[in-house]
Amino acid sequence: MTELERKSMYVEQTPETLEIDPNKNFDDDGRVKRTGTLVTASAHIITAVIGSGVLSLAWAISQLGWVAGPAVLVAFSFITYFTSTLLADSYRSPGPVHGNRNYTYMDVVRSHLGGGKVQLCGLAQYGNLIGVTIGYTITASISMVAVERSNCYHKHGHHVTCSISNYPYMIIFAVIQIILSQIPNFHELSWLSIVAAVMSFAYSSIGLGLSIAKVAGGGRVRTSLTGVTVGVDVSGSEKVWKSFQAIGDIAFAYAYSTVLIEIQSPPPENKVMKKASLIGVSTTTIFYLLCGCVGYAAFGNKAPGNFLTGFGFYEPFWLIDFANVCIAIHLIGAYQVFAQPIFGYVEKRCSKKWPENKFIATEHAIDVPLCGSWYINLFRLLWRTVYVIVTAVIAMIFPFFNDFLGLIGAASFYPLTVYFPIEMHIAQAKIPKYSFTWIWLKILSWACLIVSLVAAAGSIQGLAHDVKKYKPFETQ
Repeated sequence: MTELERKSMYVEQTPETLEIDPNKNFDDDGRVKRTGTLVTASAHIITAVIGSGVLSLAWAISQLGWVAGPAVLVAFSFITYFTSTLLADSYRSPGPVHGNRNYTYMDVVRSHLGGGKVQLCGLAQYGNLIGVTIGYTITASISMVAVERSNCYHKHGHHVTCSISNYPYMIIFAVIQIILSQIPNFHELSWLSIVAAVMSFAYSSIGLGLSIAKVAGGGRVRTSLTGVTVGVDVSGSEKVWKSFQAIGDIAFAYAYSTVLIEIQSPPPENKVMKKASLIGVSTTTIFYLLCGCVGYAAFGNKAPGNFLTGFGFYEPFWLIDFANVCIAIHLIGAYQVFAQPIFGYVEKRCSKKWPENKFIATEHAIDVPLCGSWYINLFRLLWRTVYVIVTAVIAMIFPFFNDFLGLIGAASFYPLTVYFPIEMHIAQAKIPKYSFTWIWLKILSWACLIVSLVAAAGSIQGLAHDVKKYKPFETQ
């Protein structure tokens, strides 16, 4: 057994099957001791939560207004943090401190609930993760194109069309992901996640700073307590649908429960992950409120969908270029945060089904100058490369997939962020049926279901609208 196999977080192992290396420390489950910390766990969460969608929050606030917009943001932050604490307690079973560890979201559901709910969880979780990776491919390419367009506008003037295709940048993004995807263990991505978190702060701060400068510079914009005005900005039906879409965007922006279990932390895991969740969610909520509210104050009811790629700003062009580069770097890291659980699930299932297959099990050592030995598994190389290529091709075929991604987010928010954590907490804590705690947890669950259905309806309407407008091979 190679050192890489012993280090893999996805291979089922027991202390009896391990070749004990005196130079390594092992946890109580026989696996290599976890190296994750509160800092790296918080960085992973911030990377997973803060996506480029933070820059579209000004649009979401403009649809909902000064009252409902911030209220929805705060409500979703509370719900996300609360259910994350329940999920952190469910990491071990049957007890939250001394029970057996579960290493994936599906393992947690299997331990606490079992039955058909495991299949439902898998469908929701991995469908969401796949959708996110496709959406990040599209969004990163848009940011890369925005750099070239920004330079074009600066050189030729704001009246020029500056049409540029996204496709070459999607290919560049895919090549980068193929290389990074060969990293076998999730905890080895800590450095990438920290870099991505720094990038998210950078472009969020630039967007916030430019918005503050625009507000300070004067100029009249229309804002209101209820958002865009019916009969002036939108029709009555558009107001309803876009409000639903705004709620869906905000709900999706907070969804990170799908990767919470895979993020490593030192024991006691539930306490560390609760602290990391508090740091991650509170940090992102502050940025969300600032970017959304200040952005709305800057642009009013005419706020663009994304004021860095949608060209709510033109100057200083070099700062906008830097911000979009930061977005691209952040999404490079975030792609891996969401893709690694998919890779691990498929590789674990294949290893169990064909344990003697050399193509799947054999690790090949390659000497890399100045870096030592690098272990290559041919199955991992082929499977992860094919996955990245497929997500890139889908992104190219359906460039309007961002709206469909909102539908995936609406569909996955309720089961993964709300339903399963609440149901597992009820089962683990043995909360009596119809008790006060049981009733209010159920009320919260049903309320979030209604919100998810409403957001899904808005996303479906938005997707249908984009399909009608879509013109194949039109440059962006």
